[in-house]
Amino acid sequence: MTPVTGADRRNLFGQVPFMRLLEARREYSEGGRARLVIDARPELGNVIGAVHGGVLATLLDVAMASAAVSLFDFARTAVTLDLHTSFHAPGRGRLTADGEVVQHDAGIAWCRASVTDDGGRVVACAQGSFRYLPLPQAA
Repeated sequence: MTPVTGADRRNLFGQVPFMRLLEARREYSEGGRARLVIDARPELGNVIGAVHGGVLATLLDVAMASAAVSLFDFARTAVTLDLHTSFHAPGRGRLTADGEVVQHDAGIAWCRASVTDDGGRVVACAQGSFRYLPLPQAA
């Protein structure tokens, strides 16, 4: 695998192969807050006909990391140090992940996020910490 690089650091998210596979869309990422949206489809399902928990955990993780990097105008990336996730209900239909930075310093951001369904029900929530790293450079 090679790092994802590009001249437009604000849109590196859209170039990450896994995010493209999930068809996740970032609605915004600014001021320490971010929102991602995904539509349920059969390829993302689990045995009960809901979106797989791994997809939900990914949405939570990426929403928090996106919120974290928005504080530094996307001049850095953020990698997950820890992630604590709680699942509350099956995720079906359009799912929205909202993440926010609770506290940060120059090296680490502490964040929280939730995923809700079309009816506004909380499907999952998480909190995590993220280490800031320099953006990868093109080879």
